[in-house]
Amino acid sequence: MAIGRLDEKSEGLLLLTTHGKASDYIRSSVIDKEYYVMVDGILTVEAIDKLKNGVTISVNGQPYLTKAKDAYLFFETPNVPVRFVRDEKHGPTSWISITLTEGKFRQVRKMTAAIGFPTLRLVRVRIGNYRLNQMQPGDVEEIEAIL
Repeated sequence: MAIGRLDEKSEGLLLLTTHGKASDYIRSSVIDKEYYVMVDGILTVEAIDKLKNGVTISVNGQPYLTKAKDAYLFFETPNVPVRFVRDEKHGPTSWISITLTEGKFRQVRKMTAAIGFPTLRLVRVRIGNYRLNQMQPGDVEEIEAIL
C-alpha cells in the first residue's frame, strides 16, 4: 500500500509498505513532508510569510487554517527531474520549498492558490528522512526498515 498519496498531477517520492503501523506513523503529524513547488508568478517575502503563518483553505467544504512548518524561496530551479510545464512567454514562475506535517486533500495546491500563486508543478522530495535525491520517474529503491 502507498503511504500517503500524490494526486494525478503531482510527482515525486512515494513510499510503499505492507506494514500498517509504519504507514500510520509516516502519515502522522510527527513526520515532515517536503515539497518543491513551481508557482505562477514571482513570489514575494510576504507571500512566503503567509504560508508560514497560516492560510485558510477548504477541507471537506469547511474552512481550515493551515501552516507550513517551513517555506522558502529558491533563487534557481531546484534539482528535480526535468519536465516541461509551460513556455516562458506565458509569464514568470517561482520555485518554493514547503514542509508540512499534515496532508489534507490537495493542500499545497490550495495553499499556494490562497496566496495568489497557483501551483504549476508539485514534487514531493522528502518524507521524514527519506529523500528523492537523484531518483528519476519510475526508479524503485528498496528500504530495509521504515520503523
